[in-house]
Amino acid sequence: MFICSNIITILLKKITVKKGSILQRKGDVSTKIYSVEKGLLRTYSIDKKGKEHIFMFAPEGWLVADVSAINGPADLFIEAMEDSELLIRDNDFVHANPIALIKRIAVLQKRAIMLMSATAIERYDSFMKTYPNIVQRVPQKMIASYLGITPEALSKAKGDQIRATKK
Repeated sequence: MFICSNIITILLKKITVKKGSILQRKGDVSTKIYSVEKGLLRTYSIDKKGKEHIFMFAPEGWLVADVSAINGPADLFIEAMEDSELLIRDNDFVHANPIALIKRIAVLQKRAIMLMSATAIERYDSFMKTYPNIVQRVPQKMIASYLGITPEALSKAKGDQIRATKK
C-alpha cells in the first residue's frame, strides 16, 4: 500500500491556481491532464477574428486536457474560471482515470451531435443536464459560446423555455 501511494504522489502533483490563471496556451508543446478537485476550468480556442469558442467546462470531478497535444502543439487554451485545486500529470490518456475519461468522451460525443442537429433550446437543456452545478458560476456569454449561439439567442431560448414550462 505504501508503494502505491508513493507512485500516485509521483504521478500526480497537486496545485492551487487563482481565477484567471492560464494553464495552457495554444501552441504549447508540453501539456498536462488536469483533474479538478475544487473549482472550475474551461477550455477554449480563439479564431482568426479573435472570437473565443468554448470547447468545454470542467467542474469538480472532471478531467481536462488537450488531446491534440499528444501529436503536436496544443490547440486549446485552458483557464481557471475560479480559484481551483487541481491534480496534474503528463498528458498520457492511456493511464488517465478511465471512468473520468469515458465520462468526458460521452459528453463531447453528445455535444457534437447537439451542435449538428439541435435547436438553441435543446442545446441549453442539454447544457443544464450536463453541467447542473455551474450555471450560476459561468457568465451567460460563455454559456452562449459553448452552445454555439449568440448571447441574444441564449436569452431568447431561455425565455421561450420559461414560457413553455408555464403552459
